[in-house]
Amino acid sequence: MIASTPPRTTSEVQYQVMWNRLISVVEEQAQALVRTAFSTSVREAGDLSAGVYDAQGHMLAQAVTGTPGHVNAMADAVAHFIRRIGRENFAPGDIYITNDPWEGTGHLHDITIVTPSYYNETFVGFFACTAHIVDIGGRGFGADANSVYEEGLYIPIMKLADRGVVDQTLMRIIRGNVREPDQLVGDIYALASCNEIGHRRLIDMMKEFELADLSGISEFILSNSRRATLERINALTPGMARGEMRTDGYAQPVDLKVQLTIEKDRILCDFAGTSGLDKKGINCPLVYTKAYACYALKCAIAPEIPNNAASLAPFEITAPDNTIVNALHPAPVALRHIIGHMVPDAVYAALDQLLPGRVPAEGAGCLCNFQVSLRPRSDAPAPPHARRAEVLTFNSGGSGARPGLDGMNATAFPSGVMTMPVEATEQVGPVLIWRKELRADSGG
Repeated sequence: MIASTPPRTTSEVQYQVMWNRLISVVEEQAQALVRTAFSTSVREAGDLSAGVYDAQGHMLAQAVTGTPGHVNAMADAVAHFIRRIGRENFAPGDIYITNDPWEGTGHLHDITIVTPSYYNETFVGFFACTAHIVDIGGRGFGADANSVYEEGLYIPIMKLADRGVVDQTLMRIIRGNVREPDQLVGDIYALASCNEIGHRRLIDMMKEFELADLSGISEFILSNSRRATLERINALTPGMARGEMRTDGYAQPVDLKVQLTIEKDRILCDFAGTSGLDKKGINCPLVYTKAYACYALKCAIAPEIPNNAASLAPFEITAPDNTIVNALHPAPVALRHIIGHMVPDAVYAALDQLLPGRVPAEGAGCLCNFQVSLRPRSDAPAPPHARRAEVLTFNSGGSGARPGLDGMNATAFPSGVMTMPVEATEQVGPVLIWRKELRADSGG
């Protein structure tokens, strides 16, 4: 009689090694996107996100490179892909796409690509990534649209590739509706390629550790992250505080108001009382508000706990419908970051009353983004070398003073994106920048 081999068990040390490996996998995924993207917003500023998800659509790990607005919003997006596509329609070689502001990451200028991952013909999870692309058609990257319909081409959640075959009809529609078709299509392929790189590295890891699926490592990551986050929250003194800030609007100021409540096992942020929808495209879908409110709380309370579905879950964000931080379709949302980047400061205005000496002061907040749309003249014959160009440049002010330390110059908090070099901006279009500097004592 031959003795049976006992089932192989995985130790906590091995799971911790796998967890760290997953973070490395998605960081390589993000760096591949940086190296291959066409848009300067990705290549130069790092305005992107990348992550790996289990078979249920829970985010397990995110890349270090990327922005909280993209990462935390994308954490919720995969569930929409599962619902819209349907598990029964998943297949190896599939690639899914959207730029839906409410089921993606907040405005039409973000393309999100989701790829199901298969190992030995078994579905094991997803890779997802998002990038801010320079042009999506419509009125361009500005606040002048009256509704989302004017802001550019809308791509619902759908298959970009079905069993490895790219939908060329979709590609022709995209090319026919944007000003820089080669650039946008190049970015879409870069997004799809970086997911494929993440998939390959995941399969290498699964082979090395003899994993049939991700259920074990998923349970380890999510249970430990949730427990650690709850321990941090429950170590705080329960309480409630209100915070608010006023920012310049267009026709009138915008008021952000938040009630923050620390309870057992959760922290609540309620934005009741915040200004209503704006006629300009600075309105913010709730998914983006949630992304930055959660980021602010996590930075202050559990900064060293890796970002994933479980470590974000105890932070609950609500806002009344059609306030400027919970804009419903079809509100214009192209510049939703103008409000979204102010959300952490409003949250910190409340949190500072409950945890004094822990949060930073207000900084520059929102990025200063300039987009120049250049086209050959139409009132006279254009020179032979004239060409269309979309030039986008990101500029950061500075972060607010930290407890015991000054703020950091030219550093974007909360977005984390990088200021674009002058040379990179001049290289992509017929633009010359004569002078760029920080004004002393301006706060960025």
